[in-house]
Amino acid sequence: MNDYEKNMMKRMDWVIRLLVANVLADSSKQKNHIIKLSSVGFQPIEIAEILGTTSNSVNVTLSRARTEGLL
Repeated sequence: MNDYEKNMMKRMDWVIRLLVANVLADSSKQKNHIIKLSSVGFQPIEIAEILGTTSNSVNVTLSRARTEGLL
């Protein structure tokens, strides 16, 4: 990867972080954060890393949300 590509990847990382922060600012409950992040394509392990929890906790929340008809 050349310097230009590295720079672009760094900028894209910041764009993603800002978008995630925007999504999370719209709700106050972790359940809502998990559902929103999942709905835009984040994987449970990525969601767990963003929210500072475990992927198991994210999977349980997503399973319950499906049962409740929220997904």
